Amino acid sequence: MLNGKTIFIAGHARLPQGMAAKSVFDTLTITAEIDRKYGVIVEASCTLATEHGSDFIGRILKGVSLKDGVEGLIEEIETYYRGKATNALVAALKDLDLHFHQIETAERQKVI
Repeated sequence: MLNGKTIFIAGHARLPQGMAAKSVFDTLTITAEIDRKYGVIVEASCTLATEHGSDFIGRILKGVSLKDGVEGLIEEIETYYRGKATNALVAALKDLDLHFHQIETAERQKVI
C-alpha cells in the first residue's frame, strides 16, 4: 500500500547502436522510487539487457538525494560502469533529475 511519501519517476535516453538492449528497447530508462520530502532514491533500476546490470546501477543510485545534485552519481557511473551505455545512463539520470525538480517545483507552487 502506498503512503504518499514516495513518487515513481522515469528518465529516458537513446541507446547507442551495437548494444544487446537495443534489440529489445530503443531507449534506456532509469526508474526510481523517490522520497518526496528529501529527494532520496529509495529504489532504482534500469532497462539494461541484464538483471545484473540493472541491479548494479540501482545500487549506485540507492540512498542518494537528488536535492544534492547528480554530479556525484554521474561520476560514479562513469567510474564503475564500463559498458557502451555510459552516455545513455548519464542522459537518463539527468532526465530523471529534471523530472524530479519539475515535480518538486510544481508541488511547491500548489502550496503557495
